[in-house]
Amino acid sequence: MSLKPFKSIGIGVAFSPNLKANLFEAARLSVFFGSKLFLIHVGEASEDKRNMLGAILKSFEKDHLDFEVVFKTGDPVNVILSTSEEKKIDLLILGAVQRERFLKYYVGSIARKITRQAKCSILLLIKPSVERIPCQHIVVNGLKDPKTEQTITSAFYVAKKLKAKKITIVEEINEQEVSVKVNDNKSLRKATIIKERIELRENSRIKEIISHIPEEYTKNKTVKLQPIFGKKGYSIGHYAQISRADLLVMNAPTKMTFWDRLFPHDIEHILTELPTDVLILQ
Repeated sequence: MSLKPFKSIGIGVAFSPNLKANLFEAARLSVFFGSKLFLIHVGEASEDKRNMLGAILKSFEKDHLDFEVVFKTGDPVNVILSTSEEKKIDLLILGAVQRERFLKYYVGSIARKITRQAKCSILLLIKPSVERIPCQHIVVNGLKDPKTEQTITSAFYVAKKLKAKKITIVEEINEQEVSVKVNDNKSLRKATIIKERIELRENSRIKEIISHIPEEYTKNKTVKLQPIFGKKGYSIGHYAQISRADLLVMNAPTKMTFWDRLFPHDIEHILTELPTDVLILQ
């Protein structure tokens, strides 16, 4: 694993009421990860805009924040995606939208298009803040997939850099794996035994992955393995919400086809209602 997965971070910059909070979140992460920060503004360049951005980020001078402002006109989705590729951005930060009168967050249409098409990792923020809110608990998917080892390793890296103490690895298991109709004590016992065997199998698979991660990332961490029987994407999102996780870390989908859009992908469940900040790793 690259011990520095995020060498460069990008964020789309709109001169909106959330500007300062978004910039502070992006700048803090750039400092924590030792990354260069690219501020991408869809629009004409101007000295006033440059000065405004520089003034907001002035307090990060002492942290030696390295940032560059990119001005580009055009369609917001195309501008952000093309700039991310040109500047070799590893992590793109996008904001979520709060539903009117509800404490629920979802991904707006522009951010959703970017999330589906980006070739880099994506961080979706639900409540950007000028003051840092400590990240204490990270939930990460442990599903059986070629990308999962990298995802879990990256989650431990993020936990170390953000000083999070607790990591929960959620193994989402399809209910069909049990496939026993429970209608009496005997069938209940059989279903329970099958579930226990699956949990043991999944836990040993995850422990094997953790054993490959450098000790400097795993020490002083509370690690919990959580098997959940249910619908992929929905189960982990619900778990992240009820366990009050500060960050949910997920694999990026392998490919987004026409059928994935018709039948929601596990990531699509998360985008429809964000349980917390979500990091989707490529």
